Amino acid sequence: MNTQAFIENFSLSVPGFLLAIVFHEYAHAWMAKRFGDNTAELSGRMTFNPMAHYDLMGTVIFPLFGALIGGVMFGWAKPVPVDPRYFKNVRSGVFWVSFAGPLANILLAVISTFIVAFIMVYYPTADGILATVQKMAHKSLWINMILAVFNLIPFPPLDGSKMVSTFLDYEAARKYEELGRYSFVFILLLWFTNIFSYLLLPAQYLAQGMLVVFLSVLG
Repeated sequence: MNTQAFIENFSLSVPGFLLAIVFHEYAHAWMAKRFGDNTAELSGRMTFNPMAHYDLMGTVIFPLFGALIGGVMFGWAKPVPVDPRYFKNVRSGVFWVSFAGPLANILLAVISTFIVAFIMVYYPTADGILATVQKMAHKSLWINMILAVFNLIPFPPLDGSKMVSTFLDYEAARKYEELGRYSFVFILLLWFTNIFSYLLLPAQYLAQGMLVVFLSVLG
């Protein structure tokens, strides 16, 4: 990938990427507070400031690599601290706090899709700033869909695994969570093989379907 293409891909992707990871963590913190745990808020993590959620590997190295190879910027933020002991209902709290992150990404994907469709319908020959906004929204759509699908994978410590653990008894949940020690190897396996491509197929169909719906409604 040449330098110009990298700079363009990086510049168009950064806004959507930062919004995706910040809203993801903010949603976890907000939902935890709703269930009675304000640990994240007291730790200064219930904020939209990207620096509060910074993680070297997930916020810098991985997304830079994704942009460098011409793909989607993929990464993560530092997980917000959550203490289920404060939840009024532990199982329900863990489930919804875990689901809040991917749900935030899905919501951002829907908004991004609407922006893309709106510009396509009402400004079909858009150039300049509008064309740039459309490209950024398109990048944001895919970044958020990928993050939502990835985090819903039921492998510890991803959000999907925590949602699944709420349906298990204590001993089964403990053994299940021990798989988390292999999480980095699991991420590399997904990222450098075709496995993740197959997992993303539902997201691709959903994104295309949303775009068709918005185009139909706006048109």
